[in-house]
Amino acid sequence: MEVISKTNKLKAVLRKARCAGLEIGFVPTMGALHDGHLALVQRAREIADLVVVSIFVNPVQFGPHEDYERYPRNLSHDVELLTRLGVDYVFAPGVDEIYPTGFDTFVDVKELTTPLCGRKRPGHFRGVATVVAKLFSIIQPMYAFFGQKDAQQVIIIQKMTADLDFPVDIRICPIVRETDGLAMSSRNQYLSPAERAAAPVLYRSLRRAAGMILEGERNAATIRQGIEQELAREPLVQPEYVEIVDTEKLAPQDKIRGETLIALAATLGPTRLIDNLLVSVP
Repeated sequence: MEVISKTNKLKAVLRKARCAGLEIGFVPTMGALHDGHLALVQRAREIADLVVVSIFVNPVQFGPHEDYERYPRNLSHDVELLTRLGVDYVFAPGVDEIYPTGFDTFVDVKELTTPLCGRKRPGHFRGVATVVAKLFSIIQPMYAFFGQKDAQQVIIIQKMTADLDFPVDIRICPIVRETDGLAMSSRNQYLSPAERAAAPVLYRSLRRAAGMILEGERNAATIRQGIEQELAREPLVQPEYVEIVDTEKLAPQDKIRGETLIALAATLGPTRLIDNLLVSVP
């Protein structure tokens, strides 16, 4: 495996691979890799001939009071994990490589970036879409792999890919969870022991919603109330939002019908966590 930090070098290497007929799989990450990331890499390894993983903590997707400076970084450990999985190239650019002096072009997927996490994190998805578009342009993968945990991000990337005619097959992989149900996230390491013990209530609340739906409940307000009641059992958890929306425009739903996304965000101390559940009802 080779770690590459320069865009021109990576482009040259991958140009030769494409000319040789190799299909490139791409997994974008911000590092601090956990089993959720590694599941994406394993899926890429199964499908593609050549796998590229990017490690780049993207400054333009962080707000002014967010955790950019303290976001966990451990490149050597990440590289060790990726080597074991047979990754071909790690792209680990510096900020100046992605955003050189004078950079002034951004991608804004308007409608989908305003609800859910977009209300609390204005500009976040603009930064995500911009860096993913740039990485698609540099790497030109045939496949790109994303996790369902970041459900809103996934829908935005799918929309951007379609609108801008990127020839990339977006593959969405299931949420990977800890044994107690907590969705794996690089930010979980911020949690104190008490907060970590409380955090699985996010998934328990979604399972309660799933149970209500299985029993025939279709009223979104009733299901949302059930989630909020479950979250209230843990005083360390401060809900930010609980939303039931469609999966095309993220529009609020009054009834569970078709493919529906149940999404939530909450804070535990200074740490913000998200989780979601996809349901499909005739």
